[in-house]
Amino acid sequence: MSSTFPPTTGRHLDEDTFIALAAERLAEIYGPRTDEVLRRLLTLLSHQSSALGDTSTPRAGALWSERDQWLITYGDSLLDGERPPLEVLDDFLETRLDSTFSGVHVLPFFPWSSDDGFSVIHYREVNPALGDWSHIRHLANHHDLMVDLVINHVSRESLWFVDYLAGSQPGRDYFIEMEPDTDLSAVTRPRNTPLLVPVSTRRGTRHVWATFSDDQIDLNFANPDVLLEFIGILLYYIEQGARIIRLDAIAYLWKDVGTSCIHLPQTHAVVRLLRAVADFMAPGTLLVTETNVPHRENLSYLGLERLDSQQEMPDEAHLIYQFTLPPLLVHTLTSGEAATLAGWLKSLPALPPGCSYLNFTASHDGIGVRALEGLLPEHEVETLLELMHRFGGFVSMKANPDGKDSPYEINITYFEALKGTRRGPDPWQVERFLCSQHLMMALQGIPALYLHSLTATLNDHEGIERSGRLRSINRRRWQKEELDELLDSRNTPTREVFLALKRRLAIRRSEPCFHPEAPQRVLDTPDTLLAIERGPLPNGRRLLAIYNVTDKRQPLDLEALSDGSWFDLLEDVPWETVKELRPYRSLWLVLR
Repeated sequence: MSSTFPPTTGRHLDEDTFIALAAERLAEIYGPRTDEVLRRLLTLLSHQSSALGDTSTPRAGALWSERDQWLITYGDSLLDGERPPLEVLDDFLETRLDSTFSGVHVLPFFPWSSDDGFSVIHYREVNPALGDWSHIRHLANHHDLMVDLVINHVSRESLWFVDYLAGSQPGRDYFIEMEPDTDLSAVTRPRNTPLLVPVSTRRGTRHVWATFSDDQIDLNFANPDVLLEFIGILLYYIEQGARIIRLDAIAYLWKDVGTSCIHLPQTHAVVRLLRAVADFMAPGTLLVTETNVPHRENLSYLGLERLDSQQEMPDEAHLIYQFTLPPLLVHTLTSGEAATLAGWLKSLPALPPGCSYLNFTASHDGIGVRALEGLLPEHEVETLLELMHRFGGFVSMKANPDGKDSPYEINITYFEALKGTRRGPDPWQVERFLCSQHLMMALQGIPALYLHSLTATLNDHEGIERSGRLRSINRRRWQKEELDELLDSRNTPTREVFLALKRRLAIRRSEPCFHPEAPQRVLDTPDTLLAIERGPLPNGRRLLAIYNVTDKRQPLDLEALSDGSWFDLLEDVPWETVKELRPYRSLWLVLR
């Protein structure tokens, strides 16, 4: 069944429109240097246009549809000891997951020095331990490929930083020096490590800005050379087949001493400029912002406040990560109350065509807790954190202006986070986990599943011991032979979860009510249930997604929610009136 939505196509800017927009954005960033930087930008784009080739032609069809669902994975999450890991991943997608995912997000596959790829040494190279650009292009030929633009910082082993240490161009002016006694107390921190890192240079000891770690040195975007360099990198990734660009840690891009140095106007202007470049050079390319912050701050990257009656669609990011969903869903399914989740879903604004949410529960990062600010009282957050400790997880901290640390993210696999309720572990882990995934997949937006959710991966404490990093708990590297054995053996959680999710994803991609732009409405139910209506579509079709979020049977009065004769897509049977739902039961009901 095809979607009945008129397609939302990508914005294609003609040259005059692009030049006018680029000039506006550059004026917001560089003020009096606008004309100079604009000339250099246009020269860069002119040189790049021949390499991009057909990507400069508007992409046919819609930006997205109900068939869009993406896999998140490292390039070496699957190993067989013989082939390049990217080739092993490609084979796994074609054999085990044939037609399941429309897109794949391969996490940073560049040469790196730490943080499993997010300390990039060379932006235009593929880590030879993973494969080469031919493997990346092959993946892109079969899937919409998402590539990380790690734009805020670079590895201290990069050639740019080597230049800085030696006082040589171009890297000499690529980084931010500060006197160590500078008052930076207002700066918003995602970590509790020192913000300024001492380094030995030919000019003596200098202190450089490092938001995330002493191996991830922030870049100086007040220098337009840095911005132009990254625009060239962005276009290079598109040339290699990338259709989706993830702007990593974008919120911290611009620094202005005396401010919070997060979400600054220049940062938003940079995102809007990158969007204009993509819309001009490669229409249909999607930009996704990664901003692990409270929900209202996250929404700002869609640029909704600048929409007017003459503007067809927002001009900033196409998609934002729904960072509130992962921790709030764990709270819901471990506490057995859906009222908070329902209230948050009701608060989501209706989005105009051309922008949407990237829904996820797990990723390579931990489960962020900043997004719970203002949603859960402090004692409920503390209860959640204590429970995650009991389930084998850890909590990473961030520094605050008052000098104290506070929780930033939970480090745990999502499967282990749902191994029980507040009373402790119980036999409902698989059902509870599948309920979380069914719920995420039904929400307005595009769903993205981490590979380790598909495989019901357990906490990798050995990985933490090897790396010394808490985040390694959810970054296991599977030996493919071991994973194949688990997938082919009966009665393993890995097989049960994998096959169940694969089947549900096949159902989802064929249901037009799951189009990212199909309306969403939360229905009134008891706190033990969550009910969401998707639709109605222009042809009148609608879907009811209903979930029991508790470990007890719950009464269900479907007639009170809606009239009609319903069919359950998940069980593939007509829905007969049932007075109660078993624990963690999910329903996807459509009228027949």
